[in-house]
Amino acid sequence: MRHPLLCLACAGLLVWAPAFAASTDDVAARLQAATQAHEQGRLTVARQAFERLARDGVPAAQYNLAVMHLRGEVPRPSNAEALRLMGLAAEHGFVTAMFEMGRLHEAHSIVDAPDPVLATQWYLRAAEAGSIDAQVAIGTGYYLGRGVPKDLAQAAHWFREAAKGGDVGTQYLLASMYEAGDGVDQDLRLARYWYGIAAKNGDIAAPAKVKQLDAQLGEPEPTPSPAPTTRP
Repeated sequence: MRHPLLCLACAGLLVWAPAFAASTDDVAARLQAATQAHEQGRLTVARQAFERLARDGVPAAQYNLAVMHLRGEVPRPSNAEALRLMGLAAEHGFVTAMFEMGRLHEAHSIVDAPDPVLATQWYLRAAEAGSIDAQVAIGTGYYLGRGVPKDLAQAAHWFREAAKGGDVGTQYLLASMYEAGDGVDQDLRLARYWYGIAAKNGDIAAPAKVKQLDAQLGEPEPTPSPAPTTRP
């Protein structure tokens, strides 16, 4: 499981504990410097900078320090410490950390006993906060009955949210649910719509479904627009 390191230099995306008095610009600059140090392979410098920021309650630093533990990039890496730091970042409203908490609680290599129920709770929090990856995950949970009771209507809801956010896989899957009437009222025109969106976004199977549904719906082939003319 690979976890991305993040640098949120955009001031509007930073959240920290009220007791932290440094300016937003200062926090952004320190995060940027720490991430650049990491990218340059200066792991000790990066770790020490993230540790200082994490102690000050900066969620992005807590997240990044957790990732360094998971990657074994600190002197004494600890899955338990990674989980603690990731949880702090998530509780501070860091959406990526919420999603990662879900992944961590599913991972056999991270926790003593995977907990799909707890993983699903974190996925749901992240999905409600707008994470497309989490919307896919929670939709899949409802679709398969993994971590939650199987509920195709809820699966369709979250797949729709992810599809609207641009996830191609859920665009195709939502189309298939409309085509079959799984969790939604059967609606071939909506199925055709979502297959069309998936096709435009590069899904290789979607164009054939578009053609099939066009024939089934009796949609005419698109015709060229008439040539311009000055005649009445």
